[in-house]
Amino acid sequence: MPDLLQHPHGIPVLQCDPDGPPLRTEADALDVVGSALHHGAHWVAVPAERFDDGFFQLRSRLAGEILQKFANYRLGLAVIGDISRHLATGTALPDLIRESNRGHQAWFLPDAQALHDRLAPPPPGR
Repeated sequence: MPDLLQHPHGIPVLQCDPDGPPLRTEADALDVVGSALHHGAHWVAVPAERFDDGFFQLRSRLAGEILQKFANYRLGLAVIGDISRHLATGTALPDLIRESNRGHQAWFLPDAQALHDRLAPPPPGR
């Protein structure tokens, strides 16, 4: 399946193909950013399995580099899927995920429906 532009709640989201190339470097992230900008996306949903294991090992700095690239281009990044095997390695990753999920730039979510829900406008009166 190729990358697909979707519009949950009117927000353009580039849903990346699970079988696409892995994100191992900053340059790989820039390729995704370029594709997102080409499609006019505001958010990019990347399946967790596309990320190199180094992304989830914060000492590698890959997560910081990739998250910064998306922030520099004002694109939201949603890491979609099960990352439980990476969470058992320490406290730094869960802390990053918790802080990211509180913000508006990068989210770690279990599935596409969770992203759809997060992008929903707040109910009236909130």
